[in-house]
Amino acid sequence: MTVEQAVRGHVPPDVADSSSQPDHLESPEEWREPPEESAGGETEGVVGGRGDGLELVRVVPDLRRRWAVPRWLRRTAGPVALLVLWQVLSASGVLEAGILASPGTIAATAGDLVSDGTLPSAMLVSVQRVIVGLLLGGVTGVVLALVSGLSRLGEDLVDATVQMLRAIPWVGVIPLFIIWLGIGEAPKIALISLGVAFHLYLNVYAGIRGVDDQLVEAGNSLGLSRWGLIRHVVLPGALPGALTGLRYSLATAWLALVFGEQINADDGLGFLMNQAREFFRTDVIVVCLVVYALLGLLADLLIRTLERLLLQWRPTFTGR
Repeated sequence: MTVEQAVRGHVPPDVADSSSQPDHLESPEEWREPPEESAGGETEGVVGGRGDGLELVRVVPDLRRRWAVPRWLRRTAGPVALLVLWQVLSASGVLEAGILASPGTIAATAGDLVSDGTLPSAMLVSVQRVIVGLLLGGVTGVVLALVSGLSRLGEDLVDATVQMLRAIPWVGVIPLFIIWLGIGEAPKIALISLGVAFHLYLNVYAGIRGVDDQLVEAGNSLGLSRWGLIRHVVLPGALPGALTGLRYSLATAWLALVFGEQINADDGLGFLMNQAREFFRTDVIVVCLVVYALLGLLADLLIRTLERLLLQWRPTFTGR
């Protein structure tokens, strides 16, 4: 009887003829499977051990490091390549200055606008409009979302009306705002507030209604009152949606500012763009657009930092 038959159960291992074992296997301790080599160069495998246990083969890691491109370099490669291509096309005459100024010309114009104080003053006025509109629209959207999300009666009274108004393009109400509020600062701020309120309402409402019902039942089991349930369960659960809505609202606020500052503005970034359009100054227009983009990125960065601070309890996937 061979050892293989004895192991498989034909004959008890202790009865098997030890003399029939192969010469290259002197004892059961030496039975082992050849280790496998993984794709990364690591050696792995399982070998037979004493009794019915298994022994693990020691894994030898591959210490060779693969050179990786830094993430900041990958993120800046695209914009830098675009600027280089833009400059080359402008210098070669393919892209005429009357159509679009070169990056060098735009940088020089930006330096002039900063040095004489024109650009900082316009930025300050535009930022003030966004902040006021964001506060008014944010408070309105959050209050409506709380009324609609926390109560079925509030949902019946509020949600249908908000959804109906949301379907109307908010840019289309500019003529009505001019008739109702005049051509001063009021229609500009009202337009920003309108765009902000809808985004915050939708996301806060969805966050409230998306709270796990089991958490609510657990809160009831612990004896929490209705206010305690809202404070400790519902509002923390709705916070991720609220912050997402705030990010969308900031983007909409800058977009609404562009339209709002077209309404007889006498200061601000929109005013600079209107003046530049009259004199075909594409360099000034691009400077204002770049400032809009940078302000929007800065605001988004602030919200993302706020998310990391307030949502430390929620693990998220960050990509690989």
